[in-house]
Amino acid sequence: MESLKIGKQKITLCRYNTVIVGSGAAGLNAAVHLYEFFTQKGIADAQSRIAIVTAGVTLGASRMSGSDKQTYYKMGTSVENSDSALEFAKTLTAGGCCHGDLALAEAIGSLREFYHLVQIGVPFPHDSTGSFLGYKTDNDPSERATSAGPLTSKMMCECLQRRVVNYGIRIYDQQEVAHLITKNHHIVGVVTIDKKKLNAKNFGINVFQCENLILAAGGPGELYKTSVYPKGQAGIHGLAFKAGLAAENLTETQFGLASTKFRWNMSGSYMQVIPRIFSTDAEGGDEREFLTVFFLTMSKMATNIFLKGYQWPFDPQRIENQQSSLIDILVFNETQKNRRVFLDFRKNPVGNSSMTPFAIEDLEPEALNYLKKTGAIQKTPIERLACMNQPAIDIYKKHGIDLYKEPLEIAVCAQHNNGGFAVNHWWESSVERTFVVGEMAGTHGVKRPGGAALNSGQVGSLRAAEFIANAYDAEIPSKNSAAKEIKIQVSELVAKFTAGSLTTKDIIDEIQSRMTASAGHIREINDARNELAQAIALVSRIKQNGILIKSTKDISAAIRAEHLALASVAYLKAIVTLLEQGSGSRGSHLVLSPDGLLIGGTELRIKPENQGLRNSILRVEYDPKQTDLFRCENITPRPFPAERKAFEPGWKDFRNGKIFS
Repeated sequence: MESLKIGKQKITLCRYNTVIVGSGAAGLNAAVHLYEFFTQKGIADAQSRIAIVTAGVTLGASRMSGSDKQTYYKMGTSVENSDSALEFAKTLTAGGCCHGDLALAEAIGSLREFYHLVQIGVPFPHDSTGSFLGYKTDNDPSERATSAGPLTSKMMCECLQRRVVNYGIRIYDQQEVAHLITKNHHIVGVVTIDKKKLNAKNFGINVFQCENLILAAGGPGELYKTSVYPKGQAGIHGLAFKAGLAAENLTETQFGLASTKFRWNMSGSYMQVIPRIFSTDAEGGDEREFLTVFFLTMSKMATNIFLKGYQWPFDPQRIENQQSSLIDILVFNETQKNRRVFLDFRKNPVGNSSMTPFAIEDLEPEALNYLKKTGAIQKTPIERLACMNQPAIDIYKKHGIDLYKEPLEIAVCAQHNNGGFAVNHWWESSVERTFVVGEMAGTHGVKRPGGAALNSGQVGSLRAAEFIANAYDAEIPSKNSAAKEIKIQVSELVAKFTAGSLTTKDIIDEIQSRMTASAGHIREINDARNELAQAIALVSRIKQNGILIKSTKDISAAIRAEHLALASVAYLKAIVTLLEQGSGSRGSHLVLSPDGLLIGGTELRIKPENQGLRNSILRVEYDPKQTDLFRCENITPRPFPAERKAFEPGWKDFRNGKIFS
C-alpha cells in the first residue's frame, strides 16, 4: 500500500495481480478458486496477489435476494432419471440467443461446483443414501433444481466468505467503484471512493492497480422503479461500457410477481398454495376480485395461480387461453389504475356469482396431484404453506410481516437480467484480461431455467480463475507501469466532483420511471424510441450541468447516477434496435402493436415472436461518436463445441497447457 498526491487529494495505491469487484457468490468463488489454483502452482503468497473490492460485504442480490426455496440449477442427480451435459446445455439454449460453448461449459461444470458448495458447508438436502433431492423449476424439463431454502445464495456467500477469510485474502469493504483505469485498450486499475475515509476535504480515493480484473458487481437493479432487486443494487454497467466492454442480450430482462414492502420473489410454494389475489384502491378500500372477469371458472383461475409457482417469470407465450402469465398482465393493469394488489394467505381464492366456490378437489390434475403428493391439502393457503414450506413464512416474519395476520402487497417487478457483458468460454470479456462473472455476464439467452444463474456464476468464476492462473501469470504490476494513466484519469475524475445543478434524486427518479414504463415487461416501438431520445438528453444534461454535490458524502450517489444514466441509454438502444428488427414478444416481455393479435378478455394487441431472431444475438458497444452513444450489431450464437478427442491426445494437450491457448 502506497500513498501519492494528485492535486490536493491524497490517494492510496494498492497493487495486486487480480482485483475482484464484488463480494457476491460469484466474486467470492472466483477468489477462492484463484487462490487454490495459484497455490497448486507453487505460489507461496497467493493471498497477497488477490483482492476483493466491494461496496458492501453484506449487500447485493446474492446476500439479500431469494424466494420460497431459492433454486440452484445443476445437472440431474436423481437415481431414476439419467442426465447428460449435452441435454443440460440444450435446455439452456432452448429459448434462443445463447452461446452453445457457454451452455456446455456451465453444464459440464455444474456438478463440480455444486459439490464444491456442499463440501464448504452449504446445506443442500440429500436422503439417507446420499442422493441430493430435486424438483422441477420454470423452463426445466427435468428435476434438476435443488435448494437449501429461501436464503440459498446467502448461505453460499457466507460459506465462501469463510473460506476467503481462512485463506487470508483481503476484502476492501465500503468501496464505491468510481472509474476503471484504461491503458492501450486494457483495464489496469480500479478507482474507488472509500466511504470510511470521506470527510470535508478528502474524497477517500483508492486506486487498485492490477494485471487481471474480474467484474462481479451484479445486475443494474436500480434502473427500475418497480424492482425486486435489493435497494441500492446499481451495478457498474456504465463504467464497464466506457472502459470498452461489449454487451449482449441486454433486451432480455426477467420480470415477475414480487412483494414490495419486503422485496422478495412470489414464486414456488407461495403461489402453489393458491392464495386469494385481490386489489384495493390507493387507501386500501374497495376490495375487488379482479381476476374473475378474465377466468371463466374457479378451477381454471385457481389452477393458474398454482402454476405461477414454477411458471413464475412473466412469459408472453403463456397469456392466451387463460394461461398463468395472464395473471401478471392483470396485476399490472390494476397497478396502472392506481390500485394496489395483494396476496392473502388467510383465504382461498374468491369467485364471482357464476363460479363454484374454491375446492381443492376441483383443481386441474397438475395442481391437484402436486398438492396431494406434498400433503398440502389443508383448508387455507397459510396452512398449506406451513405444511409445504415453513421457512417461506419465517422469512417474512423476520422482516416484520406476519402472513397469518395481514395480506402481502405485490407488483410485477424487474428481477434479473439474462443479458450482460459478452464473454468467451473462459468468461473473458471483449477486453483482454478482464473477466465478467455472475449476473454481470451475459451468459443466458432469451429464457433460462430458474436457478441457472447461480450455477452460471459459480462455473463462470471457476473458469475465470483457472484461466488466469494458467494462461496468464501471477505477477503484481510494477509501480510505474500505469503511473501516467493513473494521474491523468484520477485528475479527470476529481474534476467532476464540483458543484453541479442536477440532483441525484431527480436523475434516478427519471431513469427508473422511464425504464419501468418503457423497458419493462410491456414495450412499444414508438414509445421506446421517444424514451431513448430522452435518455440520451439526460446524459447530455449531466455532462453539461454536472451533478449537485453539497458535501463529499454525496459523491457516491453522484457516481451511481451518472453511470446508471449511461447504462439506461445502452438498454434502450438495444430494445429499440431489437424492436426495429421485428423481434416481437419473447422472453419476459410482450410487444404491443396495432396490428397484433388480440388477447382474449383484454384490450391488448401483441406482436408474436419472430422466431427467426432466436439465432441472432444483439451485441452493444459504447461509441461516443454515435448519435445514440452506442452501436449495435447482430452476431450468430456460437455452437456447441464439436471437438471430441481420444484420451491420450487430450491428456497431452492438458499437460502442455494447450487448452488455455
